[in-house]
Amino acid sequence: MKPTFKIVTNNPLVVRELTGQYTVEFVDGTYHDVLVALRDQIHKGHRLYSHPLSGSVKPNETPYKSVLISIKPQSLDMDSVEMIENSIVTCDKFPVKFPHMPDSMREDFQVIDATLLKGALSQILFE
Repeated sequence: MKPTFKIVTNNPLVVRELTGQYTVEFVDGTYHDVLVALRDQIHKGHRLYSHPLSGSVKPNETPYKSVLISIKPQSLDMDSVEMIENSIVTCDKFPVKFPHMPDSMREDFQVIDATLLKGALSQILFE
């Protein structure tokens, strides 16, 4: 059975590891840019399958975010609209903590994000 979701991410590790297994849409930008890309798709009828603020790392503390969203738009889902709008507001409350992050730290945050995403994938695939 073909998955009914895609991954929206700015994490290069997720792109490398999961492209081919899943539909992966890369956002060349910040955590905030990923949220805005998600918002734009949700307003077109896509539905969130994972929470945009999942995990214990605060927005703008990590540069990476990966979220599961429906692959095909349907009718407007107000729960998804509210969740993404609130996530953007929350993200905007936090300043970027590490504007000049070393590569080793970036790699660590890529692993954290990929691990959170894989947890969400396992929940969706085995429900």
